[in-house]
Amino acid sequence: MIVVASAEQRAAAVRTMFARIVPRYDLMNRLMTGGQDVKWRRQAAALACPAGGSALDLATGTGDLAIELRRQGARLVVGADFCEPMLAAAAAKLRTLDITSIRLVAADATLLPFGDGTFDAVASAFLLRNVVDLPRCLSEMLRVLRPGGKAVALELTHLRRGARLAAFAFYFQRVVPWLGSLVSGDRSAYRYLPASLGPFPDAKRLAGLLRSAGFDPVGYRHVGLGALAIHVGTKTEL
Repeated sequence: MIVVASAEQRAAAVRTMFARIVPRYDLMNRLMTGGQDVKWRRQAAALACPAGGSALDLATGTGDLAIELRRQGARLVVGADFCEPMLAAAAAKLRTLDITSIRLVAADATLLPFGDGTFDAVASAFLLRNVVDLPRCLSEMLRVLRPGGKAVALELTHLRRGARLAAFAFYFQRVVPWLGSLVSGDRSAYRYLPASLGPFPDAKRLAGLLRSAGFDPVGYRHVGLGALAIHVGTKTEL
């Protein structure tokens, strides 16, 4: 679990943690979700409506969402991440797949190195729980979008009380850290994963934060039996 005093320390700790788990990152994603993360990224990419436009994949990790955005017709895709070992893994994957149309950039999601209105779509998968300043991140997503462009965020969310919540809590808090320790050798990183959900807003509150950032309209759909949500916010046309 990451316990630090300042936003800067937290960001550095999160960056270091993700760097440690790069070698087994894709494998753990598939095992934890039973391979469903591939489908969820496909759904998120489709909601971004990237065909013919330019798309930014924030917290691209090993590049899976960026690759999906390109597969669904984005003319230009930029994958950005503040963890350079993740970017190195993404670059290796792109070389293996012989994909040359995706640009990788080292960037912090709360201070993006792109001009206003650069992209037709901004997408992310499992980014928002990890940023140190969520409103600022959402504002940056809005800023780099062109009018009419869409921001799409795939993220874990809070389940309502009941048997499904109890089962998910057991899996997330007990099984996932055990699996992470077994597969990646890093139990602490996969203890951070469920801990990061605790203070994170639920789907309804996150939609409110998107509206407060300036997106309109805003909507979301639940996936993964309600344990995740895909939010979509549109930058108002001028």
